[in-house]
Amino acid sequence: MKQFLKNSMLFGANAAFIEALYEQYLDNPASVPTEWHQYFDSLQQTETISVRDVPHSPIVQSLTRPAATQPVATMPAERQTAAQLAGAEIKERKQVAVLQLINTYRFLGARRAALDPLNLQQKQDVPELDPGFHGLSDADLDQIFNSGSLVGPERATLREILQRLQQTYCGSIGAEYMYIADLKQKRWIQNRLESVASQPNFSPEYKRHILERLTAAEGLEKYLHNRYVGQKRFSGEGNESLIPLLDRLLQHAGTIGVQEIAMGMAHRGRLNVLVNTLGKMPSELFQEFEGKHPQALTSGDVKYHQGFSSAVMTPGGILYIALAFNPSHLEIVNPVVEGSVRARQHRLGDKVGDLVIPVLLHGDAAFSGQGVVMETLNLSQTRGFGTGGTIHVIINNQIGFTTSDPRDSRSTLYCTDVVKMIDAPVLHVNGDDPEAVVLATEIALDYRMQFHKDIVIDLICFRRQGHNEQDEPMVTQPSMYRVIRKHPGTRKLYADRLIQESVIDEAGVAAMVQSYQDAMDTGCNPNPSICYDYKPPHAVNWAPFLKPVKWNKPVKTGVALKDLKYLAERLTDIPSTFKLHSRVEKIIQDRRKMGDGSLPIDWGMAENLAYAALLKDGYPIRISGQDCGRGTFFHRHAVLHDQKREQDQWEDGTYVPLRHIAPKQPSLVIIDSMLSEEAVLGFEYGYATAQPNDLVIWEAQFGDFANGAQVVIDQFISSGEAKWGRLCGLVMLLPHGYEGQGPEHSSARLERFLQLCAEYNIQVCIPSTPAQVFHLLRRQMLRPLRKPLIIMSPKSMLRHKEAVSSLEELADGHFQAIIPETEALDPSKVKRIIACSGKIYYELIAYRREHDMTDMAIIRLEQLYPFPHDDFQAEIDRYSQAQEVVWCQEEPGNQGAWHRIQHYLQRHMRDDQTLGYALRPSSASPSVGYLALDRLLQKQAIEAAFRDKL
Repeated sequence: MKQFLKNSMLFGANAAFIEALYEQYLDNPASVPTEWHQYFDSLQQTETISVRDVPHSPIVQSLTRPAATQPVATMPAERQTAAQLAGAEIKERKQVAVLQLINTYRFLGARRAALDPLNLQQKQDVPELDPGFHGLSDADLDQIFNSGSLVGPERATLREILQRLQQTYCGSIGAEYMYIADLKQKRWIQNRLESVASQPNFSPEYKRHILERLTAAEGLEKYLHNRYVGQKRFSGEGNESLIPLLDRLLQHAGTIGVQEIAMGMAHRGRLNVLVNTLGKMPSELFQEFEGKHPQALTSGDVKYHQGFSSAVMTPGGILYIALAFNPSHLEIVNPVVEGSVRARQHRLGDKVGDLVIPVLLHGDAAFSGQGVVMETLNLSQTRGFGTGGTIHVIINNQIGFTTSDPRDSRSTLYCTDVVKMIDAPVLHVNGDDPEAVVLATEIALDYRMQFHKDIVIDLICFRRQGHNEQDEPMVTQPSMYRVIRKHPGTRKLYADRLIQESVIDEAGVAAMVQSYQDAMDTGCNPNPSICYDYKPPHAVNWAPFLKPVKWNKPVKTGVALKDLKYLAERLTDIPSTFKLHSRVEKIIQDRRKMGDGSLPIDWGMAENLAYAALLKDGYPIRISGQDCGRGTFFHRHAVLHDQKREQDQWEDGTYVPLRHIAPKQPSLVIIDSMLSEEAVLGFEYGYATAQPNDLVIWEAQFGDFANGAQVVIDQFISSGEAKWGRLCGLVMLLPHGYEGQGPEHSSARLERFLQLCAEYNIQVCIPSTPAQVFHLLRRQMLRPLRKPLIIMSPKSMLRHKEAVSSLEELADGHFQAIIPETEALDPSKVKRIIACSGKIYYELIAYRREHDMTDMAIIRLEQLYPFPHDDFQAEIDRYSQAQEVVWCQEEPGNQGAWHRIQHYLQRHMRDDQTLGYALRPSSASPSVGYLALDRLLQKQAIEAAFRDKL
């Protein structure tokens, strides 16, 4: 940490400060510290500089002073004495030093702020904040100077300026914002802080309200601690100021017109937020502690992962709040909340983010430690994922599980430093000063609403208990916990403060404590602002999707021929002034022929027709992924690019035919995402859970890139319904296929998804024809069932001459979970059934034709889960003389579908039948990296499927 502090002054964020220091050096080299003296000397000693640099400030001052100060009478230079000239120069230099000092406090004042309730962190030695560093002495303290841009009196003594700077930047609030590039934002923050010197001025009534909220926060924790001894609850003791913080946030948000807030937080203090902020009935929480809470879910989750929604009454009306469900994987809920907020904003027509805002609560160690934090921050200002700014609250208890030494927990000075990448300001605040916490909250919300950017409240507090209530923290943090054991608690400190201010007496304090205790004894929630049984006007109607529906319920997905031809015309009607790339022009020409039936439909056209038909039917569509507009494999071309880039005519030089399908069609978003899987997939999951009537698709650049989002897949997509009852119709397109492109570009890890399958939680499909993907995408929306759909999408099949369909198949067909044998074989002569999925089918059928085999039928399992038992049984019954069933796959034996579906296959086989397999040898890697070896292994798997003996 010392090394970090030593070098940190050279950061770009400190450019203005370093420039001021350099000015001082140019005027008097001896006035700056030795290390800076040596550093600036090195800048002068270059081959290109033959004359020493001169001070810049006199020139700047000569230009700016007439506009900034009153005219001063001067005498001709020849009549001025040397002493007068020297005195004027010294006075001017000291004025510059004062302005430099003011700026330094804005940059570095937070490092001397009184932020740690435990006083364990020694205040940093910041010599740049001392007047002497800038050439000012005690003799200057009572001299009057121009205050420059410091909010307050234009002229004041240095003593008064120092006092105001220390109050503003070195009190209970430490602000970091000078690295922000936008001057307007910096000036706004300066005005809010400096105009009140960071000193709140609340009425006695509101101070009593803050104490009441602190009493509720502490009261719940003590009640649970005494009633449920040793049970895990991840106590919020030590960060009680979070409750008045959230109370002020909600009330102020409602006052200024916010209608909804979506929140995400980890387990620390979550039960306190559920009860005291969101209004969960204590009696319900007690039932959960006692294991009596009825579970309608097949799995359920622990109480400190539960989500909740409620509403509170504010001066501006009723505000709806939703706390997202989340697992123990820290910070992973962040992008999920952002996606949910974006969906809610879309539903309310909130284009800038004034009606729905996201609030994320973090832990300090997780905020600096988890990569998804950076990924989510990086989404914040992008077109397809921005939500108009997020309010981040870090519950900074200065410890991560058992790690409290900053030398082990991070490589930055503050846990918040990652937000500087997006120019987000940070307000560090001492949790033992509740009024400062509330002031910081007001500033944070107003900043977010003014500039629609992220902002962070770093609530510095402590953790009274261990990581959980069964943990003994003294084992690893004896020094810290000796101090914590003596800490009286934030409520007690604030109550004593209000008693001294005559805002309340001891009897009133005791009455507050007893009142909350009485409410807990009755199981009631004493928060009067909670609105129970409130139904938000823009809530989604989930009723159509809650009724039991079988996955194979028939649904008409075909589209009339005349409508298909009309849609094809709309997809290929490109304005004449829009210049296409020659290769894209050929694709559009071919699609015109596909639309009139003179060419068969390929994959890209079928997919676009599916989207067009859904838009015409009134379903909004959202597609994201790293190359989804064009398609990684040059097949989708949903977003076309003008080769002349006439941005004055075409927005961003693009044209999207799907936006021109029908009058008043619903919204369509096709956005190339940033290079992220975890945050983007989490975002799309959150969006899909909030918009069941939208087709929401995330496409991986290559299927196995989804590895980077495995937490989202495991903890949300596959298990969210079982744990929390969260329905989700998200579609994942995962390119999959062994084409010799190596270990990281072959397998979408089909086996992992199949391992997650249970209780009809997700759908895993491998469509092998354009018609199949057309009907599959339409089925996802038209069927009253919302389950995640995992599609192992093709690569080489995108252009395979046999992987085509006719318009009639799109018009009259439906999705087939199993595609039977397509060639005219005599069923009575078939001795072997070869079952497969994906592109290997086309290689199998080519081999069979080449060797003129008519006694082996090939069937395709297009849906591996839920497994199509009835359809598979029909195929077994069709070939009564078949003695063998072979599963053939291109993946290695320990991967792919083999181990997950063999028991399904065996369930339907006759006693006289044997089950075999044809596949690559088991492998530690998904695929080989040598093209020749890949082709050899593929050839061997194909041959094994037709081998005489299994």
